This record gives sequence, structure tokens and C-alpha cells, in this order.
Amino acid sequence: MSLHITSAANPRLKALATLRRRRGREQTGQTLVEGYDELGLALSAGVRPETLFLCAELMADPARQEDVVEAAAAAGAEVITLSRAAFEKVAYREGADGFLAVVPAVFASPEDLRLPDQPLLLIAEGVEKPGNLGAMLRTSDAAGVDAFVAADPVTDWGNPNVVRASKGTVFSVPVAAAPTTATLQWLSARGVRLVATTPDTDTVHTDVDLTGPVAIAVGTEKTGLTDQVLDAADVRVRIPMSGKVNSLNVGTSAAIVLYEAIRQRGTGR
Repeated sequence: MSLHITSAANPRLKALATLRRRRGREQTGQTLVEGYDELGLALSAGVRPETLFLCAELMADPARQEDVVEAAAAAGAEVITLSRAAFEKVAYREGADGFLAVVPAVFASPEDLRLPDQPLLLIAEGVEKPGNLGAMLRTSDAAGVDAFVAADPVTDWGNPNVVRASKGTVFSVPVAAAPTTATLQWLSARGVRLVATTPDTDTVHTDVDLTGPVAIAVGTEKTGLTDQVLDAADVRVRIPMSGKVNSLNVGTSAAIVLYEAIRQRGTGR
């Protein structure tokens, strides 16, 4: 019989609060995944949850959603049921659906990545907002990007809001993080061409060869890529714009250039 907790003051639940902070995730090597869909994707990507907290009252269809519960238990997760009040206290998003799991956090460097001979990579330098990182992860998953590297990251991959915004694709896309200098050295050592996105160029992204080993770099919406990345780039590209604003959302920019690369490479990815 699984453990049932009704009080939000229970030490098992109070410990979850530490995983909302970066220091807590780094110290424990754990993070949180909330949501049936997100947990299902994580499980399909090979994630092995350590603990699964459930609230049947909040589930849309407990019978249909039993598949994720069974898969998590089969992967070795301890299953704990919570009262509605206790679950809503520990849930970190609005509209909780009764699924919250503790899983190993993602901590990897570019050296840990295994790449094919002609990789397509996404590099995000200094991007802070979890929503933007999550959107780019979803695009990377859909486009079949071989790896997504955060250069000089402000937000870690284990941030629960990144997990939520990515719909769990942070576990299906190979990700890594490193300082900008180390990231550039890693790309150079592997002969990967660096394509930097910036409005300060006459070269349109559709006029550049995006086949072969390529890394597409995007920066923050406020300041863009640093001079270090721009100077190291093999080519700088811009996305044509006819409006009044001088930049697109970084997630939108990444998607436009990535899908041009996919178009040039063919539809076989």
C-alpha cells in the first residue's frame, strides 16, 4: 500500500520546496516534473522518477492516466498519494492535474554530448526566461535538433519552469550548458560552422548554406549575441522584418532559422 499524505507540513512535502531553487537542485541532483503529459514524455525519454506524488481528485481521467503511474512505478518510483489540499500546496503551476514527480536533474556539458557526423545544433547565449528556453526546446524536439547548448546560462535546465514550458522536451532533446568561451572552443574543435543571428547584417538567413555541421546561435532579445560570439561566427544572418520593432522573440527567431536549415537538409530528419 502506498503512503498517503494529507498535511502540507509533512517533511516529505516541505523538502520539495528546495527543488524550486537552483542551489537545491544542484545539491540534490534532482528536479521536479509536474503534469501528466510532461511526465509521460520524460518517461518515454528514459527518465527514471525517484518519487511520484499523485492526487486522484485533480486528475482528468484517473483510469486512463494509470498508464503513467504504472510506468513510473515500473521505473522504480516510490508512489505517494496526497490529499487535494496537500497537493495544491506543493504544486508549482496553476491548474494542477495531480501529477508531480521528483526526477534526476539534467546537468551536462557539451563534452558529454554524442553527435552525428552532420549535426544541427542550437546555441542560446545568456537567455534567461524559462518560457523562451521551453519554447526553443519544443522547437528543437519537433525539428530533430541534435543538441541544444546554453552558453553562459542564467537559468539551469532543471528549473521546473523550464521543464513545464518545454512540455517535458528538456528530457527528449540532448541538452548541455557551458560558458560561452568553452562552447565556442567545443564547436571549433569539432569543425561545426557557427551561424550567428543578428539584425546587424545584410545577409538573409535563407541565402546561407545551413547543411553540414552547423550551430545556430541566438542571444537575448534585449542585447542579442555578445561580440565574442559574433566575432567567432563563420557567418552572420538576419531574418527579414518589415515592421517597426527591431527584434523577434528569441524562440520565434530560433524556430525560423532552424526550420530553414531543416528545409535545406530535406525532410528526412
